[in-house]
Amino acid sequence: MNFNEIVKKNQENVKNIIRLITKETNDDLEQEVYIKAWKNIHNYQEKGCFKTWINTIAKNVSKDYLKSSYKKHQTNSTSEENVINSIKDAKQTPELKLVQNERQIEITKAINSLKPKFKEVIILCEIQGYSYEDCAHKLKCPLGTVKSRIYNAKKELAEKLAHLMKGLN
Repeated sequence: MNFNEIVKKNQENVKNIIRLITKETNDDLEQEVYIKAWKNIHNYQEKGCFKTWINTIAKNVSKDYLKSSYKKHQTNSTSEENVINSIKDAKQTPELKLVQNERQIEITKAINSLKPKFKEVIILCEIQGYSYEDCAHKLKCPLGTVKSRIYNAKKELAEKLAHLMKGLN
């Protein structure tokens, strides 16, 4: 497989990982992922899945970006701003963490209560980031079956978690 095929095959997944971690679309980071993959292709061992290897590069590049941009922001801020921000964060953090933890627990319980075939596709596609096609290949079932299961699983989750959505409005 040539490098253009590697980029095409992994492009959407890499973009999603970057967007998920950095909360923004960043073409420079995406390009950095492919440069690192190209430079380090000799380090890839065919024991594992190539997609996992390139996903790890995308995660690490995104995390490094966040660390560096956070650090730049901290050094550019005045000391008064830092004090004000730390007071705000300290005041909001425990309550926000508690709410987030409770929501995460409810979401996890809802996913775990799904029928096994629905749970399986939700975990593969929505949590691990597999494309529907990759999921179908991994589960050895037709693409239409994966799409149907995703639809039904999301519908069931929406019903089970409707009370959480009301709290956001």
